Amino acid sequence: MSVEDRHWLLWYSVLFGRLLIRYNVHRQTSHSRAFIITLLLLTAICAVVSWLFLSFNDDITETLVSRWEALSQPRVFVVQCSEDYENHKRFPGCTPTKCGRAVSDNVVTKEEAQMLKRLAERGLSLGGSDGGASILDLHSGALSWGKKFVNIYRYFSAEINDVFTEDDFKLYGDVRGRIQRVIAETFGLDPTQMHLTKPTFFSRINSTGAKTTHDEYWHPHIDKVTYGSFDYTSLLYLTDYSVDFGGGRFIFMDPDGNRTVEPRSGKLLVKQTRPNPDTFVWNRGCRVQRRVSFFSSGSENLHRVEKVAWGTRYAITVSFTCDPDHAISDPILP
Repeated sequence: MSVEDRHWLLWYSVLFGRLLIRYNVHRQTSHSRAFIITLLLLTAICAVVSWLFLSFNDDITETLVSRWEALSQPRVFVVQCSEDYENHKRFPGCTPTKCGRAVSDNVVTKEEAQMLKRLAERGLSLGGSDGGASILDLHSGALSWGKKFVNIYRYFSAEINDVFTEDDFKLYGDVRGRIQRVIAETFGLDPTQMHLTKPTFFSRINSTGAKTTHDEYWHPHIDKVTYGSFDYTSLLYLTDYSVDFGGGRFIFMDPDGNRTVEPRSGKLLVKQTRPNPDTFVWNRGCRVQRRVSFFSSGSENLHRVEKVAWGTRYAITVSFTCDPDHAISDPILP
């Protein structure tokens, strides 16, 4: 619904409410009964008006790619590079010269995403934040634990081989490699000049209120400013927007408005051989792809995450640097 449509609906709601109130006051012989009915009608109208007012925020957000679309190739949205990269050592073939944000539906299958989600669930089941945001970092071992963090490998050394398997870590590394390659191909980079960097982590977010500042995930920020090593950031959703969780959208905050990419819910698709080999069509029983969004990490991509309204949002943030001094390796099961 557009802003204009909502304005008209708001106007009609108020007008209709006024007419109903006048009608009931006129019809009722008992002033007390008329007062009660009027009060109830006013309450209902206020609820509608409040809903419409809050819904206006939806129109601030432009959806770059909806969850109903299936992309046969990455969709790129070019933005002008910020000056953030000038404050850091430059690496030819890697440091952003073409900035933007992009979306791909051909990197990770739904089955792989489900396996990664189960990996995150097993790890986070050992801890979890008292607030609404928990993280699991397989590289450093950081795990949310109440109002603090513990090292999952040290704190749960006896149980760790019952929680994770070698196959879990192999899949994690494979997916990381695919994300790295699609970023390199999309932005015209030398993938050998890109390095995984920290923090790279699983996140679990629900609607529980924040207990510490670590739970306040919704503040606007710039990755390159927050983490100087970041040059490219990616986000792989492991649950579906509007199916498994509401709110929780990743929002780019541009000077002329806010924009988001909706995590695509599990659609069944197959590559069509005729008439266009590059298009996709829905077909039950075929392989399902998951959506990955990625972007250059500077001020050109100021962003925030909406508060999760309901359900649970699982995702993986995978970050890359051009500076080999800030490189980290894929995690290894102890």
